[in-house]
Amino acid sequence: MARIMALDFGTKRTGIAVSDELKMIASGLTTVNTAELLDFLDTYFKEENVELVLVGEPKQKDDSASGSEVYIQEFLKVFIKKFPEMPFKRVDERFTSKMAFQSMIDSGLKKKKRRNKALIDEISATIILQTYLYE
Repeated sequence: MARIMALDFGTKRTGIAVSDELKMIASGLTTVNTAELLDFLDTYFKEENVELVLVGEPKQKDDSASGSEVYIQEFLKVFIKKFPEMPFKRVDERFTSKMAFQSMIDSGLKKKKRRNKALIDEISATIILQTYLYE
């Protein structure tokens, strides 16, 4: 059985979440510096069976692409060259950062931990994955 991975891509950091092998549970995995993302993925794909990578698609309220889409497109070109056999899908990621922050509040995290942007990115990736799994 294989996992599904979700990426909340950012120019500085990328949040990563994975499903269990039954594709029922989404869990935050980590946040990595985006400059190290391809190396991280290379290692992870060698150690774990991943069948699909979801990449967040940031959109504006009017459905137009957000400003960060150009960076994601650049990443995807390199991703396709490095991992030609790995399929990927785009998933609308509107409001995931706000939802991640709210989930941190709801779970009772202290204010200091809620300032941890890496944790917000990881939770955002988990929300992207949950969105896909529960469609």
